[in-house]
Amino acid sequence: MKVILQKSVDKLGDPGDVAEVADGYARNYLIPRGMAIRAEKGALKQAETLKRGHNARLSKEKVEFEALASKLIAAGALQISARAGDEGKLFGSVTAADIAEAVAAQTGVPVDRRDVHLEEPIRSIGTHEVSVKLFHEVEPVITVEVVPEG
Repeated sequence: MKVILQKSVDKLGDPGDVAEVADGYARNYLIPRGMAIRAEKGALKQAETLKRGHNARLSKEKVEFEALASKLIAAGALQISARAGDEGKLFGSVTAADIAEAVAAQTGVPVDRRDVHLEEPIRSIGTHEVSVKLFHEVEPVITVEVVPEG
């Protein structure tokens, strides 16, 4: 069955997209939840307006998130203190949750821990580069400076 998406649906599309889905999926899931409507002649014109509105909203949000990204980069290196041994190795590690908390505290930009991308947890003193995904195609790289406590 052909449907026109009213809301974003993972792995299917964005508002205004016309998608071919199984009849049962459309009747039992998408249409009752208001995520889609049947693709009929009059509804196809509505799909175009939905698509334009969605694209305008995305471009506006992207500009806002780019401003947040520049604010993060302009803030400079984030400092996180951690307990460390004599050779600069940490007792434990600095995780994505620790970095997200430090970003919110030091810059005022709320970041979810799942959006902080670490290859592996930070286990040593020094400066480290970390990317933070704020929005689609907006992923600034911030500097995190791990300093010993005390």
